[in-house]
Amino acid sequence: MLMNPTMEKLQALKLTGMLEALGEQLKSPDIEQLSFDERLGLMIDREVTARDNRRLKTRLKKARLRHDACMEDIDYRHPRGLRRDKMQQLLSSHWIREHQNVIITGPTGVGKTWLACAMAQKACRDGYTVQYLRLPRLLQDLNLARADGRYVKLMTALAKTDLLLLDDWGLSPLTESQRRDLLEIVEDRHNVKSTLVTSQMPVDHWHELIGDPTLADAILDRLIHNAHRVPLKGDSLRKKHSKLAKSELTS
Repeated sequence: MLMNPTMEKLQALKLTGMLEALGEQLKSPDIEQLSFDERLGLMIDREVTARDNRRLKTRLKKARLRHDACMEDIDYRHPRGLRRDKMQQLLSSHWIREHQNVIITGPTGVGKTWLACAMAQKACRDGYTVQYLRLPRLLQDLNLARADGRYVKLMTALAKTDLLLLDDWGLSPLTESQRRDLLEIVEDRHNVKSTLVTSQMPVDHWHELIGDPTLADAILDRLIHNAHRVPLKGDSLRKKHSKLAKSELTS
């Protein structure tokens, strides 16, 4: 039988999707009812799906998202000012295609990071490269990278990423070198890539948080003028989940 060598060649060529589909066809008693073209089409479709899934798995692994969040699990019932129509528009990833930005603001625990990760996960599903970074940690890493020779390589990698998710913007005042690093990041990405920012501080306070008026103007001009804003409000979702957990334990 010639099928075994064929399957071995599919394995050697790493056509695992076609190999699995062929194996299933051989076990199906009704497969003879399909034409050669139909069987080949099913095998090719399986290979395309398998490759898409592997690429998605790789993108998600490289993204290192803080939460395993997805758009289907977004809670619109909690009163935090989250508009379903606005989110449906953003979850289409059109803003990434247009090299625009998104800014999510709101108090602690309202779900900013989770929501940002859901949007980033959808971007991965849509074929974009993503990287999640906490801004305070990134600025520390850039300072170390400048000392050990990794600075240019790290900045180049940030510039190439389709969607850069900067979490915890504005937790503390910036130093002079941090302001300049931040300007370089947003300058490299302006109108060519997209950035998603989460912050506890309203955008109106960012200028004073950055510190230097000239650098603040330059940074914010490149970041907020083409940004979609998602302002959240309300009580902490962590408190809500904590109360539910206590209720279940005592019931």
